[in-house]
Amino acid sequence: MAFRTGSFRQRLGWQRENQALSFLKTQGLTLVTRNFTCRAGEIDLVMNDGPTLVSVEVRYRSGRSHGGAIASITTAKQQRWVRATEYLVASSRSLAGRCVRFDVVALDGKEPRIVWLQDVLRLDGR
Repeated sequence: MAFRTGSFRQRLGWQRENQALSFLKTQGLTLVTRNFTCRAGEIDLVMNDGPTLVSVEVRYRSGRSHGGAIASITTAKQQRWVRATEYLVASSRSLAGRCVRFDVVALDGKEPRIVWLQDVLRLDGR
C-alpha cells in the first residue's frame, strides 16, 4: 500500500477505501481503477464482477449522529456519480457496452462494520 500524505481526514478516507477494496476482492471482484475523476464527478472504485462493471461509492462515518454512511449519499452525489460513470464508459473502448452496476460500500463506527449494497442505481432506467 502506498504511503499517502494529507490531512488526518484524507488519510482516514484512504484507509477506509482500502478496507472496502480488500473486502470487495474477497467477494471475487477485481479492480479496474480507483479514484477516477472527471469534470462530471468522481468514482471511488471501479471493479469487475464477472462481465459486469461495478461503480463503487465508498462512504465512511465514525458516528450515526447524522444518519450514518448510507444516509450521506445525497441526490446530488448520486447524479455526479452516475455522470462520472457514464463518462468513464463512453470514453473507454474496453468498457463500452458493458453492463454497469452501482454499489455502495458503507463503513460505520470507529471500528467500522462493512455494509455492501449492490445495484443501488440504474443507468438504463430498468
